[in-house]
Amino acid sequence: MSKQKRVDPYLELEWQKLLGKLEKIIGKRPQNMEAVLFLIGMRELGKGARRFSKEQKQDLMHIAVCRVLSKSGFYELEGVDEEGWPHWKLVKPLPKVDLLSQEALLMSHIIDYFYDEGIVEHE
Repeated sequence: MSKQKRVDPYLELEWQKLLGKLEKIIGKRPQNMEAVLFLIGMRELGKGARRFSKEQKQDLMHIAVCRVLSKSGFYELEGVDEEGWPHWKLVKPLPKVDLLSQEALLMSHIIDYFYDEGIVEHE
């Protein structure tokens, strides 16, 4: 049986620190990356906490992915629709990498997002 590859230990440590800081802010530790993406999507939508359909939750996570990857020029905001939902367009192809590398790319961009937006502070 082969050992499962893991994310870089430094990145994993930074991710765990971020989850701890988010727990202090929202009162509950996000269980996974999808939960963190959902939080970002809600923040970017700017409509506050409310009930969302399953499709809307998926849309919120897509908004979050586009928003965090926009820092590296992968996505660009096209505009906002009549209901206030942001729409993004892919402007640079995403790297063709394995799942672990995709996860690491997203993790690092999510961490940067929370620091860049001033939501959490560096220690």
